[in-house]
Amino acid sequence: MPSLIKMKDGRAITPPDPEIPFIAGDGIGPEIWLAARRVFDAAVAACGKKRRVAWLESFAGQAALKARGHTLPGETLDVIRSHAVAIKGPIGTPVGSGFTSVNVALRKIFDLYACVRPQKWIPGVPAPVPDPSKIDFVLFRENLEDVYAGIEWSSKSAEAGYVRNFLRTEFHIDLPDDSGIGIKPMSEAITKRFVRRALRFALDRRRRSVTFVHKGNIMKFTEGAFRTWGYEVGRMEFGKRTVTEGEVREGASAKGKVVLKDRIADAMFQEVILKPGEHDVIVCPNLNGDYLSDACAALVGGLGMAPGANIGDQAAIFEATHGTAPDIAGKDLGNPSGLILSGAMMFEFLGWEDVAARIRGAVEGTVLAGTVTGDLARGRKDVTQVGTQKFGELVAAGAGKA
Repeated sequence: MPSLIKMKDGRAITPPDPEIPFIAGDGIGPEIWLAARRVFDAAVAACGKKRRVAWLESFAGQAALKARGHTLPGETLDVIRSHAVAIKGPIGTPVGSGFTSVNVALRKIFDLYACVRPQKWIPGVPAPVPDPSKIDFVLFRENLEDVYAGIEWSSKSAEAGYVRNFLRTEFHIDLPDDSGIGIKPMSEAITKRFVRRALRFALDRRRRSVTFVHKGNIMKFTEGAFRTWGYEVGRMEFGKRTVTEGEVREGASAKGKVVLKDRIADAMFQEVILKPGEHDVIVCPNLNGDYLSDACAALVGGLGMAPGANIGDQAAIFEATHGTAPDIAGKDLGNPSGLILSGAMMFEFLGWEDVAARIRGAVEGTVLAGTVTGDLARGRKDVTQVGTQKFGELVAAGAGKA
């Protein structure tokens, strides 16, 4: 019988024979999962050491709606809760009332407060910047607060009217009567917990810097507080291992330390393009992180090449960050690289760094050899375009080499 992964203090305790749940997902999800699983099994087998993975299928999204009558069945939640770590393909949300985003629901139910999105350029992938070799970011996006908390009311609702009247009466803030209302909560405890994980990641991986991205020049008590709380965690909890960018300018040594810096959000969009080598781990509130992670993905080939994970203290779910692409579903055209690289993240999280290295190396080797899926071919004459499964087979062969 396979064993269960346990989580302690936000870190995985992994047996040699874990059972890992997977959700194939909707649209192109089943196709890219089939390709990705082939790669995972090849990499694990090549690393030996009596390790193996048992995969447990679970359901969410459209497949679950058809089979179970709900987009997120209770049995799927029970499986994730008992297994701690899972991986999934893209999941669509049915159009119409009564259906909430499965992705958002999973984050809230399991308190997956840190969205982690590495962005690293692979040689052979077309990039819109002069020197993409400098692109090697890991972006942390806070998952639960900010405008994504979902606290809002339509302009004609009684709730919005009540809030407008309260603001007018109590604070002399006169909003137009046709204003919709949204609330942007950002709390000290949740922010510090999130920043703490990002800083631990930077220190564990020997990263050079952590950049807090915010719009604190305008939103001083939310995003400005996010910046302040970030520096407080760095100074009070990691003071011997961190130094601020300002202190370095004044002559302090950064040797062996992580440099803490911050940037205004709109300026950061420019810097990741013009000065990518100046940033390493990027730490953002929810909305900024949503925008910036997709923008950074465009620098390394698009969302088809972008892995991701949503991590909490008791569970972690690794996932493809792109959509379900229903227009190409079933046509063997999807790029499985995002899900494959998400698997590499997962194995690294489990402590199987050798498996993760094999997976990443195999993706890089396949692309560098000039074999790519259609999204990376784009009419190029210097590459060979293959389908989803063929690409997966080639990457699996690379991952399984002795």
